[in-house]
Amino acid sequence: MRKPLVGELIAEALGTAVIILFGAGSVAMVQLFGRGIPGEIVNGGYTNITIAWGLGVALAIYLTARVSGAHLNPAVTVSLAAFRNFPGSKVVPYCLAQTVGAFLAAAIVYLNYRPAFLKTDPELVRTAGIFTTFPAFPDLPMAGLIDQVIGTALLVLLVFALTDDRNLAPLSNLGPAFIGLLVIAIGMSFGAMHGYAINPARDLGPRLFTVIAGFRNNGITDGTNAWVVPIVGPLVGGLIGGAVYDFGIRTYLPPATVAPSVSDVRNADPVPPPVG
Repeated sequence: MRKPLVGELIAEALGTAVIILFGAGSVAMVQLFGRGIPGEIVNGGYTNITIAWGLGVALAIYLTARVSGAHLNPAVTVSLAAFRNFPGSKVVPYCLAQTVGAFLAAAIVYLNYRPAFLKTDPELVRTAGIFTTFPAFPDLPMAGLIDQVIGTALLVLLVFALTDDRNLAPLSNLGPAFIGLLVIAIGMSFGAMHGYAINPARDLGPRLFTVIAGFRNNGITDGTNAWVVPIVGPLVGGLIGGAVYDFGIRTYLPPATVAPSVSDVRNADPVPPPVG
């Protein structure tokens, strides 16, 4: 309690780690345990992946919201600093904590599935995508960038709506569940062009782990520069989503209703007795 920022950073790291544990774990389940049958759907396929990422986000928010606000994403942190008066001095520490949490979670997933990695990809030349994202069209980087901008703009736009008391926000204990559903919807609709990151820390932390662990197709040292899009795209998209919400929706919302304080109730004129 004496060092609240320390607690906030621990919460951000732990919450982001939870997201990666469920998300990357689900991708490992799908990619490492197939039998090579054409058209085979392994352990639920992409549907399971999107559900696991969404559940991971929802559960991570439930875990950390009361401590750090559950940003768990540099795109969200930067957008909150731009549009919701989040202290600028906390932006870099939050982003670093989120990236560290994602890195450590990727290491745990790899440790858990290491025998499967050694069997499926012993040279570590084609499975880094379990942890991080890659373009569907490497010769068209703008395609992936646009995809990430759109996906993250939707994320921040609707997170702002779901957490705005002036709007039709769900009850506080249901908000994380709806944000998790939002992540599932984005995963089912956008992301194939560059791997459904919508979160720079979710991509960069695990990608740095793949470099250290010796994955050759890591998007940093392999010369592809695949790491750029899932950082730039979400940061730009988050700011666009926040701006669209504030200037397109929030400016037209009615003022927030303020509940009367205890002193207001005590000092109010007494209610007259009923007539008759």
